[in-house]
Amino acid sequence: MQNRGYIQVYTGNGKGKTTAALGLSLRAAGAGKRIFFAQFIKGRRYSEVTAIEQFLPMVKIKQYGLDCFIAKDPTQVDIDAAQSGLNEIKEIILSGKYDIIILDEANIALFYGLFSVRELIDVITQKPTETEIIITGRYAPPELIEVADLVTEMKEIKHYFNKGIEARIGIEC
Repeated sequence: MQNRGYIQVYTGNGKGKTTAALGLSLRAAGAGKRIFFAQFIKGRRYSEVTAIEQFLPMVKIKQYGLDCFIAKDPTQVDIDAAQSGLNEIKEIILSGKYDIIILDEANIALFYGLFSVRELIDVITQKPTETEIIITGRYAPPELIEVADLVTEMKEIKHYFNKGIEARIGIEC
């Protein structure tokens, strides 16, 4: 079933979820696929945004966040940005314009209550048969895992962040 698109979830506490989605984007771009890469929570100009804009014209990237939102209590502005993003993603999915749609950190948006798992599932299950959906972020809820066709859990075994090493430009951000 070469033309069937699936729903993939990359979750877990280990490093590499966004990186895996970016790698899939690179591979798909090389095959001539059209990709929409939505980043929830994130609003900073990370290195991947610059790289995609400069080198991958078939990948459109858009951020639906103010900064790197980590706080326990989201503001109404955070909620509005995520809701707006989810509404736009619904239109993008229904348009059939993209072969692959990546919802980076959508699981984190769910975790913080920026939108509900039911809202997300309602959006992604409206996809055309041939569209691939990739959802990243820690804390994938069981309901989303149930709907997914493929789930990968990134597991942290050892990480230098625990020694106080900060995120490095071009490696983690």
